[in-house]
Amino acid sequence: MRYRVVDVFTDRPLAGNALCVVLDPCPEARMQAVAREANLSETTFVTERGEGAYTVRIFTPTVELPFAGHPTLGTAWVMGPGRWIQTTSGGRVAVSVDEEGAEMVQPDPVVRELDDPEVRTALRVDRLLGSWRAEAAGTAHLIAAVDEPIDSLRPHPEVAGELLDRYATTTLAVVRRLEGATLHVRVLFRGVGIAEDPGTGSVAGPIGMLARRLWGLGPDLHIRQGDEVGRPSRIRVHAEPGDLRVGGRVVLAAEGRFTV
Repeated sequence: MRYRVVDVFTDRPLAGNALCVVLDPCPEARMQAVAREANLSETTFVTERGEGAYTVRIFTPTVELPFAGHPTLGTAWVMGPGRWIQTTSGGRVAVSVDEEGAEMVQPDPVVRELDDPEVRTALRVDRLLGSWRAEAAGTAHLIAAVDEPIDSLRPHPEVAGELLDRYATTTLAVVRRLEGATLHVRVLFRGVGIAEDPGTGSVAGPIGMLARRLWGLGPDLHIRQGDEVGRPSRIRVHAEPGDLRVGGRVVLAAEGRFTV
C-alpha cells in the first residue's frame, strides 16, 4: 500500500503536524495496525472517492476518531487541487485546496462556559480569563484562556487527564493573545500519559470564535502552536458565525509503501 507523509500548517518539511495518508485500499481489520506502525498523531485511509468528494477514516495509533483538523487538510491536499466534500463518521466538511495548502469550513461549535477551579490547577497558572467546553463534528475540546506567558507551561498530567475524562473531551487547549490578531496556543491530549499536539485544526475554529468574544478581535486570526515541541505550526482562522474556516500550508515530507 502506497502512502505519503505530509506536514500540515507549515511551509517546510519536518515542521508543523505530520500526517500519514494511505493511498491504496486497506482492509478495515488492518487499519489500526497500520496507524500504529506509522506512529504519527494520525493516519488516514480514503475508503471512497467520487467527483469532488471522498470518504475518509482517521486513526491515531490507538483509536479511530470521528473528525480531526490537520488530517482533514492534509488528506484533501493529497487528493489534489480543487474543492472537496469530505465525509467522516463525524459529518461532512468542505475543503478547498491549492498547491500551497488547504482550508476547511468548520461547523459552528456548541460552547458551554465552565466554572471548574481544577482547570487552573491542571495548567498550573495563576489566573484564568475563562474556560469552556466546545464541541463540533463529533469532537469536543476543553479550552482555557490566560493572560500570562505559556511558553514554559508545565501542566499537571494527572489533573489534566481527569479533566479530559470529566468533560469527555479530546484535548485541553490553553490560549493567550499575543500582539494584534495573533494567538499563542498549546494543546494537550491523552497519549503516553499527557502529550502535546503541535498543530490542532479542530480546536482552532472554536478558539477563534472565543477569542473574538473575549478580546474583541476581528474575524481573521493567526494561531502560533507547536514551537515548544520542535514542530512550529502556523494556523489561519476566519471566525464568523456561519462562516468558520481553518487553514494552512501543507508540504510533502515523505512517500513510500507498506509491504502488507
